[in-house]
Amino acid sequence: MILPLEVRPGEWLHLLPQRAAFDPARGCLLVADAHVGKAVSYRRMGVPVPEATTDDTLQRLDEAIAATGAQRLVFLGDLLHSARSNAPHTFEAVARWRHRHAGVAVVLVRGNHDDRAGDPPAEWRIDAVDEPLSLGPWRLCHHPQPHDDGYVLAGHQHPCITLGGRAHGRLRLPCFHFGDRVGVLPAFGAFTGMHAVRRQPGDRVAAVADDRVVLV
Repeated sequence: MILPLEVRPGEWLHLLPQRAAFDPARGCLLVADAHVGKAVSYRRMGVPVPEATTDDTLQRLDEAIAATGAQRLVFLGDLLHSARSNAPHTFEAVARWRHRHAGVAVVLVRGNHDDRAGDPPAEWRIDAVDEPLSLGPWRLCHHPQPHDDGYVLAGHQHPCITLGGRAHGRLRLPCFHFGDRVGVLPAFGAFTGMHAVRRQPGDRVAAVADDRVVLV
């Protein structure tokens, strides 16, 4: 279930359970921290990690594009995890995904992992730019640092929130975190860590719980 949220007066984002945000006024889908190829990077270092994480990430991208009809997609940094992500299966999977969505314009706002991994290969047809990228009232960035001339939407922090239940159980859920001047999207990648948000008075936090997004 998509959660519409008025982030600034008259400016709405639709928060998706796929852990992405959609700007309906501009037809733009926003995705942070996909970290494509992270699992293969770890396996190349001899660390046993889950398989098929890239396939899962790309499937949720398919779902988010289908749910919104987005004509533009902006990655808010860390599309590729590292230079070790350069594996044939990973690159071929992303190339097939890009072919399925040839009509969608795709831009990468470079993040810290992109500095090490390098820009996407030319055949992916993904334009890479430095932060900030202006889109209407938004300043699209990887690092969640305020800008004087617009509201920042960013990634990098992999935010989550911990919820407690009646039986003293605790559950960590990825979340969207919107402050007064900066909003941070959850990490999109299927194989990423999470860090608890530091919530300030007036902040709004929306948790991703299975197939829905809810304010908490």
